[in-house]
Formats: sequence, C-alpha cells, structure tokens
Amino acid sequence: MPNKVLETEAFSKLFDILEKEEQEWIKKMILQLEQTSTVGKPLGFKWFREKKFKGKRLYFLVYEKQQKILLVAYGAKKDQKKIIYHILENKEKYKKLVESNQ
Repeated sequence: MPNKVLETEAFSKLFDILEKEEQEWIKKMILQLEQTSTVGKPLGFKWFREKKFKGKRLYFLVYEKQQKILLVAYGAKKDQKKIIYHILENKEKYKKLVESNQ
C-alpha cells in the first residue's frame, strides 16, 4: 500500500513560490515517497530525513505506522541548523497534524 504524502501549510506556501525546476523535482520526490519511505538521508532519527537538490534540501518526517510522510521544509544548506532545530521543536505539532489527517 502506498504512503500518503502530506504537506504543512508553510511548506505549501513555500512550494508555490519556488522556481519551476524545484517544483518539478519536489513532485518527482513525492511520487518516490509514495512508493518508499527510505528515500534520502536520515537526520539522527529514522523518522526525520532530508533529500538534496542543487545545494538545497527537502526535509520530511516519516510516520511508518500511519503510512504517511509529511513534507515540512525546503531550504538552503546555510539554513540547515535553523530548519532542523525548528522541526525538532515542533515534532509533536506535526505528529498531531498527521494524525488528524485521515
């Protein structure tokens, strides 16, 4: 059974202003994530991963039991620490968002 790929509201707004090439790459990543949750590099946890594209990174959370993946952020390497810290600080909020989305 395929994974369901979700987005945070902030990610959706960011996606809309990305360059066309970045949007196309993310769309391909979504198709890949629907098939397997092991895409990308783990960031200290099995459930927190990133995938690189031209100096930028797509950050996502994997919820294996629910078969859902949440796209959380996309940003440059220089913003990596700030983005990771923000995601870890808000992981419970993201978990509730995924659980409420049936």
